[in-house]
Amino acid sequence: MTRLTGDAVRVTVLIGESDTWRHKPLYAEIVHRAHAAGLAGASVFRGIEGYGASSLIHTSRLLSLSEDLPVAVVIVDTQSRVREFLPQLDELVTEGLVILDDCEVIRYVGRGDIRDEADTQGKRSL
Repeated sequence: MTRLTGDAVRVTVLIGESDTWRHKPLYAEIVHRAHAAGLAGASVFRGIEGYGASSLIHTSRLLSLSEDLPVAVVIVDTQSRVREFLPQLDELVTEGLVILDDCEVIRYVGRGDIRDEADTQGKRSL
């Protein structure tokens, strides 16, 4: 299991929901590549409204449904591992925004790790 604590980098990739890579959603390709690269974690968040370089507002409001809502892919890992992954984002993201933020991870433990910790403390896992 991957454990990450301390200084880290958060990558936020802002793209459109309809952006694709070889006929599949771009956000899915980014997540799958991050997983294959062994990065600590990635999540995709669908926005309800936003605009970017085109200045067109995309919204989920009923009267003006959009097929291209904003999507944020958030990835967190160490600086060195994120920097190694950036060339893949350069290849994938032709339109969008990639943001790097320094952050501090206080606790990141997978579910299997929680059970393992409980067992080592003399508690029985369920």
